[in-house]
Amino acid sequence: MLIDPSTIPLEEWRPGVKTRMVTSARNGATALCIFEQWVDPGAGAPTHSHTVEEVLTVRAGEAEMWIEAERITVAAGQALLVPADRKHGFRNSGAAVLHVHAVLASPVFEMLPDGASEATRRWER
Repeated sequence: MLIDPSTIPLEEWRPGVKTRMVTSARNGATALCIFEQWVDPGAGAPTHSHTVEEVLTVRAGEAEMWIEAERITVAAGQALLVPADRKHGFRNSGAAVLHVHAVLASPVFEMLPDGASEATRRWER
């Protein structure tokens, strides 16, 4: 199946974060979600976890990313592998828009925000 990301609209997921879901269960994926985010300075993803692995690759800009208590700076061209069930998040620590490419090992995006009792699910069939 050919997927043209330029035909997929951006969604305002959180203030300062625009997301494009490239592939998921919604368009036929059976084992992964691939999405991109454009993140304004200071914005990002709050601490959360997934039941599957995730890879976050910085395509442009700079991010402070964390897994549990460990915090690192991830620059353009670098990636962070997040193990399943580990609390993690990120924020744009630079002055320009951060572009992140993410791969989640599930066809449905599901995250459990830190302190929440119920998971958030997106891009289901």
